[in-house]
Amino acid sequence: MIGSFIQRRPRTLFQPLRTFSHAAEPRLQKLSRFAKYARRTGYLCIGLGTVWAVDKTYNASSIIRNLRTLWTCAAITWDYKWNFTPEKTELIPELHERVAERVYNLLTSNGGLYIKIGQAIGANAALLPKPMQIKFASLFDDAPQIPYSVVRDVFVSELGRPPSGPGGVFEIFEEKAVASASVAQVHKAKLWPRIGPDGKEEKEERWVAVKIQKPDVSKQMEWDLGAYRMVMWMFEHWAFDLPVYFVVDFISDHLRQELDFIREVDNARQTAEFVAKEARLRDQVHIPVVYPEYSTKKVMVAEWIDGVRLSDKAGIYRLMGEHDPNFNQVGMPADPLSASALVASSPSSIQSSFIFPDKPLRGGVQSIMQTMVELFSAQMFDWGWVHCDPHPGNVLVRPSPSDPRRAQLVLIDHGLYVRVPEDFKRNWVQLWRSMLAGDYKGVEGVTTSWGMGLPDLVASFTLMKPVILTKGRKEKERKEGEVKRELTQYEMSVRMKRKLKEFLTDTDRMPKVLIFLTRNMRMVQGNNQSFGSPVNRIKITGFWASRSQIGNSNLTIRERVKEWWHDLVFRVVMLTLDFSFWKSRFLRWFRNLRATFHLGGGTSHRGGFEDELERTMRDFAKDNLGINVGEGAFAG
Repeated sequence: MIGSFIQRRPRTLFQPLRTFSHAAEPRLQKLSRFAKYARRTGYLCIGLGTVWAVDKTYNASSIIRNLRTLWTCAAITWDYKWNFTPEKTELIPELHERVAERVYNLLTSNGGLYIKIGQAIGANAALLPKPMQIKFASLFDDAPQIPYSVVRDVFVSELGRPPSGPGGVFEIFEEKAVASASVAQVHKAKLWPRIGPDGKEEKEERWVAVKIQKPDVSKQMEWDLGAYRMVMWMFEHWAFDLPVYFVVDFISDHLRQELDFIREVDNARQTAEFVAKEARLRDQVHIPVVYPEYSTKKVMVAEWIDGVRLSDKAGIYRLMGEHDPNFNQVGMPADPLSASALVASSPSSIQSSFIFPDKPLRGGVQSIMQTMVELFSAQMFDWGWVHCDPHPGNVLVRPSPSDPRRAQLVLIDHGLYVRVPEDFKRNWVQLWRSMLAGDYKGVEGVTTSWGMGLPDLVASFTLMKPVILTKGRKEKERKEGEVKRELTQYEMSVRMKRKLKEFLTDTDRMPKVLIFLTRNMRMVQGNNQSFGSPVNRIKITGFWASRSQIGNSNLTIRERVKEWWHDLVFRVVMLTLDFSFWKSRFLRWFRNLRATFHLGGGTSHRGGFEDELERTMRDFAKDNLGINVGEGAFAG
């Protein structure tokens, strides 16, 4: 009995414990599983946080920027694949709005090279949907300043000395930048006095513009270009089935060059040599002096120039003693505010120190535009050496040192140039002659050799004026116009894609230099248009093209005689274009006269010859490509 009690007692005592253990086991397993997942989540967060911190501190957030890029592009691709259908044609404008907003937010959030890439795309924004045109037009190259401590570190790293102070590079260095863009910022400084032959200090003060590359840019460059390459590949093969990838290597190479300030110094010196040898431009154009001894890959020093930026229209009109024809129809004076500008910089906010002369300069705005168009025509057709960023912030106007009563153009920011090969240049000249003479076979021969179809379209977008090169084609266009119906949004987009594929038939043969030449011409056109088209840009450019081969020393006597003959024929043909230009100016003057004196209830007419070309180009783009082009899209 006692033995039985002893044998049963352990079971009675430990039975509750065993029962409790079985009941708690699922909860313990859940707690153990939760702890395991919590640990893994914690490790993941710590790992991601570490990667984020290291990427931000040592890699300028390049990985995060790339992930943002890939996410945005994946969202765009999915949105188009899902919503770009015939059934959703009425919603396509909203689709374009969403995509434009995503692209704009990506470019502005990432900054740096993304702004440069966006501006390169925006130079041909007329081929994009209207919401994209609007967004790219507001893409400015402006950014917060980096602190002086970072600037000082760059100087010590690049030149081995601080910017100023004992043993400094400059006698005076203004710590606050006068302008800041996404890639670099500019400071004003004063060089140490030079010691003359007599051992005394020279009294001349040499003020300079110091351009400092932001340290993050060089860290981000290859990551950004890699992302750019991947995105363009995705857009060509997955998203839109359009030939866009072929430009990646060419654009990437030139963006790398733009970040090398030693190359920019060489570019400026090369351009200055070309200008000095050209008698027609020598006194009208100035390239600021650069200082190679103070320049490195990330620091560039050049002559400080005080002048009026071309983007300051009120200041330009005041300097030349004229009124803006678009806003001063009844003789009201233009706003006298002026922005100063400086070399090696193109940001939007620049301090002013320019002092206007007592009397206006001679020649008016027309002389400025004449010089500008001739300068860039000489670059394309004579020198084969083309500045690819002639926007209004990179052109200054000042009284000429040799003749203070006349205007002189100062060209700044020489980071981006392209060299035009000799064989391409001869084809380029032939294309311009044929386009302006209405020679369809001549245009077709050049464009076919470049792997491009639709000669009429090539001519139209090169000249920025509608060109139908044969009589039969004009009749065909007229008949099509009589029976055509309004296309849906989906049909317009499909038509545009088909036309672009016909336009770029063989991208391997297309001269990549055309990308930057067309960018240059758009900007020159926009500058002329913004001042009411005071000169016939197409005529001036055409004359430089036609004359350029006459003095070519590589041609035989027979070839030169042939060139003389072609130039003579070309000049006769150009009389018709000149008539159209002066007709446009007369009609504009007459309409403004009616508006001023209220004759017949007329209204003022804004714009000029370039504006009329733009209006006809918008109609041409809609009829031939199915693109609704916004006002100002062809303004460069």
